[in-house]
Amino acid sequence: MELAVLQKDMIAAMKAKDKPRKEAISALVSAVKKAGIDAGCREDIPESMVDQVILKEQKTAKEQIDTCPADRTDLKAEYQFRYDVISEYAPQLMSADEVKAFLEEKFADLLATKNKGMIMKNVMPELKGKADGKVINQVVAELCK
Repeated sequence: MELAVLQKDMIAAMKAKDKPRKEAISALVSAVKKAGIDAGCREDIPESMVDQVILKEQKTAKEQIDTCPADRTDLKAEYQFRYDVISEYAPQLMSADEVKAFLEEKFADLLATKNKGMIMKNVMPELKGKADGKVINQVVAELCK
């Protein structure tokens, strides 16, 4: 995902006077810009960084939904809307089966050692931003049995 696409969609939401959608996308744009500044690439933010920030924001929105008190339906609806908007821009993550196939294909020699720590250390950089860390951990644990 490119930052320009997010900015274009934010402008479209502003023109459509869709305030909740505009605010959700605006928060994403701000988070991406902040990450770019922190990494020292203010002008030229790579797509991989944009995707990582979107995934992080999606996770935060999901946590807000999960921790929201049940009697605060108004807040829960707001968080759910924000989560849905962020999900539109989030990259598609690999499923457990896809992760398993990837590991068996590329890291067969490491899997044979059954050393979970060493496997995770080598696999995580390869799959960062492509699959959820919990899914990777579960697949590796299953393969190490």
